[in-house]
Amino acid sequence: MPDTVLWLRRDLRLADLPALGAAHEAADGSSVLPLFVLDRRLWDGAGAVRRAWLNASLRALDSRYDGALVVRVGDPAQVVPEVAREVGATSVHVSAESTPFGRRRDEAVRRALGEQDCALEATGTAYAVGPGTLTTGGGTPYQVFTPFSRAWRAHGWPQPAPVPKQLRWVRRVESQDLPLLDGEVPDLPPAGEEAALERWHAFLEDGLADYADTRDRPDLAGTSGLSAHLKFGEVHPRTLLADVAVHPDHRKAGPQTFVTELAWREFYADVLWHRPDSAWADLKPSLKGMAYDEPGEGFEAWKAGRTGYPMVDAGMRQLLAEGWMHNRVRMIVASFLVKDLHVWWPHGARHFMAHLCDGDIASNSHGWQWAAGTGTDASPYFRVFNPVTQGRKFDPDGDYVRRYVPELAHVRGGAVHEPWKVDGAYDHGYPEPILDHAEAREEALRRYEAVKG
Repeated sequence: MPDTVLWLRRDLRLADLPALGAAHEAADGSSVLPLFVLDRRLWDGAGAVRRAWLNASLRALDSRYDGALVVRVGDPAQVVPEVAREVGATSVHVSAESTPFGRRRDEAVRRALGEQDCALEATGTAYAVGPGTLTTGGGTPYQVFTPFSRAWRAHGWPQPAPVPKQLRWVRRVESQDLPLLDGEVPDLPPAGEEAALERWHAFLEDGLADYADTRDRPDLAGTSGLSAHLKFGEVHPRTLLADVAVHPDHRKAGPQTFVTELAWREFYADVLWHRPDSAWADLKPSLKGMAYDEPGEGFEAWKAGRTGYPMVDAGMRQLLAEGWMHNRVRMIVASFLVKDLHVWWPHGARHFMAHLCDGDIASNSHGWQWAAGTGTDASPYFRVFNPVTQGRKFDPDGDYVRRYVPELAHVRGGAVHEPWKVDGAYDHGYPEPILDHAEAREEALRRYEAVKG
């Protein structure tokens, strides 16, 4: 039997990888070549943190694959067929892709492989339930999360896939070096499958029980910390769900809230599957004709974390420094951009995708649309987050703000959310607000009234 190729993308792991099992079975005693193609279209658009994470994740994966991982740089439609020819493969195995870009890319690779009588075989997806699987009783896509979540839970998912026994790796194919990381390499948490599982088991023991109470507090370590691991496929949600199911408190609020958050991730992937145009355009036309401002100085201040609203600025600075932002804060900064600065949501979504280490097109774009009032289950446009009250509620002692806005480190307690009320708050260079929130809110509502029909 000829050797096979395992083309890895958003599945940088060894365990619970059905595509690996399919490649091993197709090899039938021959060897499997694990391949990662670094597509410059994705690399060049990624921020420093995501590049650094991918670099570390691939190095960790090579160790998991006993040094057999082959990395090539280029267009997958050229590189994958070339590698298949090098090993004489008649099949290339992947986890099925669901994003608009991924589906177009895979179709181009499938056509190119077909010209040399080599098949592209897809087994499994990045989700517990593959996008496009679930439909309503009428056969239509789900438009609302709650009924989708019920159907998703009722449908269920397989147990984690075992690692195939007696794996044999192709060893005769040359690998390329990864591109050098430009500039200062950020200090990141450990990447890779083993790090993901270690983080998960620590959260199972110390964080899951309190998750429902702490997940909205950016000043606390209340989230799982798994979003980047899930984005790169270092751990599969099926693995997490299997562990939650046998947790002694799995029916309690913490575990069930965590499962619901995984369901949101799968819901947004399903929405994007059915509506690929919603990656960068309004899903619902209810706000068609809304007047937005072109990005200008306010947008630049927002990106730099210098709006003069501490909760907004802390989040934007966390994004630049760590390639991550707490989900509650993502909602706050998104509302500020769309409804205080009156900028259309894709401008913010693109900035997030450039910098987020866990940047997932489905979750990112539809999370933004939730804030903008144009997506599924959307927050009504007339709901405008007040950055001060949001800060006082979710960062009551101001610890989160002081962590990322050192100019305000001398302002004690929750008063840090309103520096304009504190003598000496501006002594260390923090900017005054670039706008009046109350006035910006009224302008957002005026624009809404003009289009709501």
